[in-house]
Amino acid sequence: MNGLSTVLIVVGLFLVGGIISFAKQGMPKSLITLLSIGAAMCLLAGVLRLEVWN
Repeated sequence: MNGLSTVLIVVGLFLVGGIISFAKQGMPKSLITLLSIGAAMCLLAGVLRLEVWN
């Protein structure tokens, strides 16, 4: 399941880029918080699913 780990990490990094963009545009803090939680969950799940860590 290495492909799923890669997809989760890429989605997490994409969300991090969105957080940076939204922060520069001055979007509401609640939206930035939700994106931060989503990005953290995707990155954490991707890293934990890597076979290197198992």
